[in-house]
Amino acid sequence: MSEPVRRQRLAHIALVVRDYDEAIAWYCGKLGFTLVADEYQPAQDKRRVLIRPPGAPEHATAILLARAATPEQARFVGDQAGGRVFLFLATDDFDRDHDAMLAKGVTFIRPPALQPYGKVAVFLDLYGNKWDLVQFAD
Repeated sequence: MSEPVRRQRLAHIALVVRDYDEAIAWYCGKLGFTLVADEYQPAQDKRRVLIRPPGAPEHATAILLARAATPEQARFVGDQAGGRVFLFLATDDFDRDHDAMLAKGVTFIRPPALQPYGKVAVFLDLYGNKWDLVQFAD
C-alpha cells in the first residue's frame, strides 16, 4: 500500500519591517504589490499584513509584513539574509518591470545581466534587503 500524497506549500514568508504603513506604501506603491490582508490582532497587539506580487494567484505564497517588536528583531530589518539576495521576484517581462521600477525610484545595485537561467538584476527594498528581479529562461 502506498503512502498518501502529501500536499504542502509555503503559505507566507515573514519579512521583518520597521513600520506596517511605510512597508505597505513602499511595496504596493513602488512594486505594485497587492494588499491581501491588513487585520488588527488585539490579543497580540499586532497586525496581520499580507502582500503579493501583482498577478499572483490567490493561493500563491504571500509576504507577511512582520513589524519588529523587540530590539533584537529590529536589528534584522533590512538584513534578514546576512547581506545576500533574500527574495526573488519573477516576472514575465523583465524590461517592462525594470523600467517601471526605475521610474518609481527603486534602487538597483546590479544592472541587468543575462545568465544561463534568465535575465536578472538586483535591487534594494526600502530597508536595504536585496532582491532579484528575474525573468527565467524558457
